Amino acid sequence: MNCSNCGYFNDGGKFCVKCGHKLQEEAAASQTAAASEYQPQPQTAYAPQQPNQRVRQAKKVSKSFFSYFAEGIKNPTATAQAAGESQFVNALITVILYALSIPIMLYVGWKLLLIQFVRSMFKLPIISEELAPSDMEDFNTGADLIKATDINSIIHFNFTDFVFKQGIFIFIGLAVIIGATYVAAKFGKVDVSFKEFFSRFGTFLIIPTALLLVGLVLAFLHVEYFSYFMNFGLLSIFLVVPFTIASFKQSGTSGLDRIYSTLIVYVVITIVLTFIANGLGEEAKTIITRMGDSSELNDLF
Repeated sequence: MNCSNCGYFNDGGKFCVKCGHKLQEEAAASQTAAASEYQPQPQTAYAPQQPNQRVRQAKKVSKSFFSYFAEGIKNPTATAQAAGESQFVNALITVILYALSIPIMLYVGWKLLLIQFVRSMFKLPIISEELAPSDMEDFNTGADLIKATDINSIIHFNFTDFVFKQGIFIFIGLAVIIGATYVAAKFGKVDVSFKEFFSRFGTFLIIPTALLLVGLVLAFLHVEYFSYFMNFGLLSIFLVVPFTIASFKQSGTSGLDRIYSTLIVYVVITIVLTFIANGLGEEAKTIITRMGDSSELNDLF
């Protein structure tokens, strides 16, 4: 060890043999400095990243809904009668799907509906007698051209404006129908909470919703028969009402008879569907007006 005082190298001992300087203090100071210099830095512990709570909740809800929806198609009556307040969220999702599938289907397949309407007009005896065979051929040629053309971009048919506006409108109409059915059930002395009643109504609505979803797929595939599924899905609401009311037991015999309760709700449904049809009719007028004012579309023909 070299002496820090005179620099003389010592083989060992406590003091320098040349100048007598104490060597142990130097060694201890040297070791302390080296230890502090090379002291390992503490490692930061990284906790494993946990999946987002909302993502896990969404997966849980979607898994529960698909199981509920499949069971509702397989055993609609048993599933509906077993549906309590715990199925309220799944029933609400079903109602939302029902409300949104109609305007999406119309947005995707309105060209096919227009072609079907004109073709049915051509088949009327009053009109068909006045038409030459070449007129029908021209129409079929024009129909094929319409199918192959993205007219939505030409007339600026906005998806958000149409689908969400009409979807909200239909959802409100469904809420009115469900509310009217619940009031009618209450008049019939049915002792049930609104959440449980809503859950059962939404469960009976699974099959009509499934019909609309099948029609939506056909509309995306440009299959003209999608309109039949849309009509069946819309008209099935008239069956959901009596099934829902009849699935509950009356707590007494003095309440309103279920037949009259159903008829009252049918009147409400007719009024609601009339408002929905008027709203869709206004949208159709807007589309036709845009088609007439579109120079690009006029150039197309």
